[in-house]
Amino acid sequence: MRKQRIVYTSPLDALVAISKRLSLYEAQQHMDSETFADRYRKGNVSDDAVFVEWSNDYKHYLALHQQLAGLLRAAA
Repeated sequence: MRKQRIVYTSPLDALVAISKRLSLYEAQQHMDSETFADRYRKGNVSDDAVFVEWSNDYKHYLALHQQLAGLLRAAA
């Protein structure tokens, strides 16, 4: 599987796109991302490509969320 790099114009655009992907994972696996991440960290989920991608997307989501929260605090 060949990876594709996507460039977003803003952190908010990236957050929206990743949120949509997380929603798809959650619907397919019948589990929210936070629960999945906890189980994945504990080794209770396989290392199939879909789970590695989900884990990476969730980490990216958390980083973007933190970045945007910091920007909002600075603007307030």
